[in-house]
Amino acid sequence: MSSPNDIKKSTVINQNGELWIVIDFQRVSPGKGSSFVRTRMKNLKSGKVQETNFKSAESLTFEDVQYKRMQYLYNDGNLYTFMDNMTYEQFSIAKADMEDSLPYMKEGLEVTVVLHNGQPLTINLPQKIQYTVAYTEPAVKGDTASGGVLKEAELDNGLKVKVPAFIAQGNEVLVNTETGLYSERVNG
Repeated sequence: MSSPNDIKKSTVINQNGELWIVIDFQRVSPGKGSSFVRTRMKNLKSGKVQETNFKSAESLTFEDVQYKRMQYLYNDGNLYTFMDNMTYEQFSIAKADMEDSLPYMKEGLEVTVVLHNGQPLTINLPQKIQYTVAYTEPAVKGDTASGGVLKEAELDNGLKVKVPAFIAQGNEVLVNTETGLYSERVNG
Protein backbone atom coordinates (compact mmCIF):
# COMPACT_ATOMS: atom_id res chain seq x y z
CA MET A 1 0.00 0.00 0.00
CA SER A 2 1.19 3.49 -0.86
CA SER A 3 0.42 6.97 0.38
CA PRO A 4 -1.24 9.69 -1.75
CA ASN A 5 1.83 11.82 -0.94
CA ASP A 6 3.82 9.51 -3.27
CA ILE A 7 1.63 10.37 -6.28
CA LYS A 8 3.35 11.95 -9.27
CA LYS A 9 2.54 12.35 -12.96
CA SER A 10 2.05 8.99 -14.75
CA THR A 11 1.54 7.06 -11.49
CA VAL A 12 -0.82 4.15 -12.15
CA ILE A 13 -3.35 3.54 -9.37
CA ASN A 14 -5.45 0.40 -9.00
CA GLN A 15 -8.80 1.63 -7.68
CA ASN A 16 -11.67 -0.85 -7.31
CA GLY A 17 -9.97 -3.23 -9.77
CA GLU A 18 -9.61 -0.57 -12.48
CA LEU A 19 -6.35 1.06 -13.56
CA TRP A 20 -6.14 4.85 -13.55
CA ILE A 21 -3.15 6.92 -14.67
CA VAL A 22 -2.48 10.28 -13.01
CA ILE A 23 -2.51 13.04 -15.64
CA ASP A 24 -2.07 15.92 -13.21
CA PHE A 25 -1.88 16.39 -9.44
CA GLN A 26 -1.59 19.05 -6.78
CA ARG A 27 -0.77 18.70 -3.09
CA VAL A 28 -3.11 20.85 -0.97
CA SER A 29 -2.51 21.81 2.66
CA PRO A 30 -5.49 23.87 3.83
CA GLY A 31 -5.20 26.04 6.94
CA LYS A 32 -7.82 23.90 8.66
CA GLY A 33 -8.21 20.17 8.30
CA SER A 34 -5.89 17.53 6.92
CA SER A 35 -3.89 17.82 3.72
CA PHE A 36 -4.92 16.01 0.55
CA VAL A 37 -3.80 15.37 -3.01
CA ARG A 38 -6.07 16.61 -5.83
CA THR A 39 -5.65 14.47 -8.94
CA ARG A 40 -6.88 14.36 -12.51
CA MET A 41 -6.85 10.72 -13.58
CA LYS A 42 -7.69 8.82 -16.75
CA ASN A 43 -9.21 5.34 -16.74
CA LEU A 44 -6.93 3.15 -18.86
CA LYS A 45 -9.79 0.96 -20.10
CA SER A 46 -12.60 3.43 -20.80
CA GLY A 47 -10.56 6.62 -21.34
CA LYS A 48 -12.84 8.49 -18.91
CA VAL A 49 -11.14 11.37 -17.08
CA GLN A 50 -12.12 12.26 -13.53
CA GLU A 51 -10.91 14.43 -10.70
CA THR A 52 -10.37 12.71 -7.36
CA ASN A 53 -9.11 13.96 -4.00
CA PHE A 54 -7.14 11.58 -1.78
CA LYS A 55 -6.66 12.36 1.91
CA SER A 56 -3.05 12.02 3.02
CA ALA A 57 -4.02 9.33 5.54
CA GLU A 58 -5.58 7.06 2.85
CA SER A 59 -3.69 4.11 1.42
CA LEU A 60 -3.64 3.38 -2.30
CA THR A 61 -2.45 0.54 -4.48
CA PHE A 62 0.08 1.68 -7.08
CA GLU A 63 0.66 -0.58 -10.07
CA ASP A 64 4.19 -1.38 -11.13
CA VAL A 65 5.12 0.48 -14.31
CA GLN A 66 8.32 0.65 -16.34
CA TYR A 67 9.77 3.78 -17.89
CA LYS A 68 11.71 3.35 -21.17
CA ARG A 69 13.52 6.01 -23.18
CA MET A 70 12.25 5.83 -26.75
CA GLN A 71 12.34 7.85 -29.94
CA TYR A 72 9.19 9.11 -31.65
CA LEU A 73 9.11 7.83 -35.25
CA TYR A 74 5.78 8.73 -36.89
CA ASN A 75 2.00 8.74 -36.59
CA ASP A 76 -0.62 7.32 -38.91
CA GLY A 77 -3.40 9.62 -37.76
CA ASN A 78 -4.58 7.58 -34.77
CA LEU A 79 -1.47 5.77 -33.54
CA TYR A 80 1.88 7.27 -32.58
CA THR A 81 4.84 4.90 -33.00
CA PHE A 82 7.94 4.91 -30.78
CA MET A 83 11.13 2.85 -30.94
CA ASP A 84 13.44 1.60 -28.20
CA ASN A 85 16.90 2.62 -29.49
CA MET A 86 18.57 -0.31 -27.71
CA THR A 87 16.35 -3.21 -28.87
CA TYR A 88 14.73 -1.53 -31.91
CA GLU A 89 11.38 -2.76 -30.54
CA GLN A 90 8.47 -0.54 -31.61
CA PHE A 91 5.37 0.42 -29.61
CA SER A 92 2.28 2.30 -30.73
CA ILE A 93 0.16 4.52 -28.50
CA ALA A 94 -3.32 5.77 -29.34
CA LYS A 95 -3.71 9.50 -29.93
CA ALA A 96 -6.30 9.69 -27.09
CA ASP A 97 -3.76 8.31 -24.59
CA MET A 98 -1.32 11.18 -25.10
CA GLU A 99 -3.48 14.20 -25.98
CA ASP A 100 -1.62 16.61 -23.66
CA SER A 101 1.66 15.77 -25.42
CA LEU A 102 0.51 16.07 -29.04
CA PRO A 103 1.34 19.76 -29.62
CA TYR A 104 4.98 19.09 -28.73
CA MET A 105 5.56 16.00 -30.89
CA LYS A 106 8.16 16.04 -33.66
CA GLU A 107 10.01 13.24 -35.47
CA GLY A 108 13.09 12.00 -33.63
CA LEU A 109 11.99 13.38 -30.24
CA GLU A 110 13.31 11.36 -27.28
CA VAL A 111 10.53 10.67 -24.74
CA THR A 112 9.90 8.34 -21.81
CA VAL A 113 7.24 5.72 -22.57
CA VAL A 114 5.28 4.45 -19.56
CA LEU A 115 4.68 0.68 -19.80
CA HIS A 116 2.47 -1.61 -17.67
CA ASN A 117 2.90 -5.37 -18.18
CA GLY A 118 4.71 -4.62 -21.45
CA GLN A 119 1.86 -2.47 -22.81
CA PRO A 120 2.49 1.24 -23.50
CA LEU A 121 0.15 3.54 -21.56
CA THR A 122 1.33 7.07 -22.28
CA ILE A 123 4.49 9.17 -22.60
CA ASN A 124 6.36 11.69 -20.48
CA LEU A 125 7.92 14.56 -22.41
CA PRO A 126 11.26 16.15 -21.58
CA GLN A 127 10.76 19.36 -19.58
CA LYS A 128 12.22 21.45 -22.43
CA ILE A 129 12.25 20.65 -26.15
CA GLN A 130 14.31 22.40 -28.84
CA TYR A 131 12.55 23.63 -31.98
CA THR A 132 13.49 25.72 -35.02
CA VAL A 133 11.46 28.87 -35.67
CA ALA A 134 9.82 28.19 -39.05
CA TYR A 135 8.14 31.58 -39.33
CA THR A 136 7.89 34.81 -37.37
CA GLU A 137 7.47 38.46 -38.29
CA PRO A 138 10.72 40.43 -38.46
CA ALA A 139 11.45 42.62 -35.45
CA VAL A 140 10.44 46.26 -35.61
CA LYS A 141 13.36 48.62 -34.97
CA GLY A 142 13.32 49.76 -31.34
CA ASP A 143 11.20 46.84 -30.06
CA THR A 144 14.19 44.58 -29.45
CA ALA A 145 15.87 46.92 -26.96
CA SER A 146 13.20 46.61 -24.26
CA GLY A 147 13.03 42.82 -24.47
CA GLY A 148 9.48 42.81 -23.10
CA VAL A 149 7.70 42.81 -26.46
CA LEU A 150 6.39 39.41 -27.55
CA LYS A 151 5.37 38.22 -31.00
CA GLU A 152 3.97 34.95 -32.31
CA ALA A 153 6.27 32.37 -33.87
CA GLU A 154 5.41 29.14 -35.66
CA LEU A 155 7.85 26.35 -34.89
CA ASP A 156 9.05 23.53 -37.17
CA ASN A 157 6.35 21.14 -35.84
CA GLY A 158 3.50 23.66 -36.27
CA LEU A 159 3.35 24.70 -32.60
CA LYS A 160 2.73 28.42 -32.09
CA VAL A 161 4.31 30.23 -29.13
CA LYS A 162 4.93 33.81 -28.08
CA VAL A 163 8.62 34.71 -28.31
CA PRO A 164 10.63 37.89 -27.59
CA ALA A 165 10.92 40.37 -30.48
CA PHE A 166 14.61 39.58 -31.04
CA ILE A 167 13.86 35.98 -32.12
CA ALA A 168 14.19 35.56 -35.88
CA GLN A 169 13.18 32.92 -38.39
CA GLY A 170 15.68 30.03 -38.26
CA ASN A 171 16.60 30.55 -34.59
CA GLU A 172 16.62 27.51 -32.31
CA VAL A 173 14.47 27.96 -29.19
CA LEU A 174 13.56 25.89 -26.14
CA VAL A 175 9.90 25.50 -25.15
CA ASN A 176 8.86 24.43 -21.64
CA THR A 177 6.43 21.50 -22.07
CA GLU A 178 4.89 22.00 -18.62
CA THR A 179 3.83 25.60 -19.31
CA GLY A 180 3.80 25.68 -23.13
CA LEU A 181 5.85 28.88 -23.04
CA TYR A 182 9.09 30.00 -24.71
CA SER A 183 12.03 29.33 -22.40
CA GLU A 184 15.19 30.54 -24.13
CA ARG A 185 17.07 30.95 -27.41
CA VAL A 186 19.64 28.24 -28.13
CA ASN A 187 21.70 29.92 -30.87
CA GLY A 188 22.41 33.50 -31.93
